[in-house]
Amino acid sequence: MTDVTNGEGRRGPSFAPWLIKTVATLVTVAVTLLGLLFVTFMIGRVMPIDPVLAVIGERATQAQYDATYLELGLDKPLLVQFGIYVSDVLQGDLGKSIRTGQQVTTDIARVFPATLELATLGTLIGVAIGVPLGVLAAVKRGSWIDQVARLVGLVGYSMPIFWLGLVGLLLFYGILGWVAGPGRVGIFYQGIVEPITGMLLVDAALRGEWVVFRDAFSHIILPAALLGYYSLAYISRMTRSFMLEQLNAEYVITARVKGLSEWQVIWGHAFRNIRIQLITVIALAYANLLEGSVLTEIIFAWPGIGSYITTSLLANDMNSVLGGTIVIGSIFVGINILSDLLYRFFDPRAK
Repeated sequence: MTDVTNGEGRRGPSFAPWLIKTVATLVTVAVTLLGLLFVTFMIGRVMPIDPVLAVIGERATQAQYDATYLELGLDKPLLVQFGIYVSDVLQGDLGKSIRTGQQVTTDIARVFPATLELATLGTLIGVAIGVPLGVLAAVKRGSWIDQVARLVGLVGYSMPIFWLGLVGLLLFYGILGWVAGPGRVGIFYQGIVEPITGMLLVDAALRGEWVVFRDAFSHIILPAALLGYYSLAYISRMTRSFMLEQLNAEYVITARVKGLSEWQVIWGHAFRNIRIQLITVIALAYANLLEGSVLTEIIFAWPGIGSYITTSLLANDMNSVLGGTIVIGSIFVGINILSDLLYRFFDPRAK
């Protein structure tokens, strides 16, 4: 593509660097996803589980075993099997679940909205509390507020999440009775709201079923708050670090000398310059909640993809386990790419 020169003889902007970065990003994504598929494929092959017996059962005859062995393509070279596996995944075929008898994609489409709803609410809680807490800790550096904020972050980062979940259930559900117990909604309200998005709070609000909405909110608030606490520990710590760097910069001193209010200095200047960095931090926190909420879902009997993968693993249903792993890994890669694009969009220096 020919560059356009201006009157001073300087070359105008070219699309070549943008094109190169786009191609490089696409290649990186393709290689990452291919590596993910290779890892999941090899896990399925090295697990001490006979895939044939998992399909037909241990009481099948030798003839049935041999027929299924050929049908699954296990007689082909490993590289050919991997090629078939990649081709099936690219066509949206993750295999059939032995436990449910349905396609894995159908099962995941049913359970993933529950995880998405839980992780989204947890991230919103983490951002709403973690960002102001981190800013306040940086502004009041060395004070008791800073010490409390750092202690809150340390506890959230070091305490096992399953222990916090059990303590939360005992205290807020068993003793105080402030929230509902495990599960996504009470038995009485199950099946009342017809799914639209699969996220029960959203569907109940869209359908106008406010009684169901309140019951579902009572069930989700404790596990979401637990995940939110886990994420705010990371978000507040990173926000504090970013803000300390900005508050020590010369432009902040200049702004104060000019007579700007402390509010304008903190939020209008210092915080404005860390928003781009926070995009990546929040995106990573969100991705971690999507893939790392397995223990929380088990403790709270939350019917999400974490519980689905765990139950499938216990049942030796490797198609479901590997399919769920691929979906979560792909989402993690997608969120990282999205955060990178947002970073480039909001930061002119990255363009």
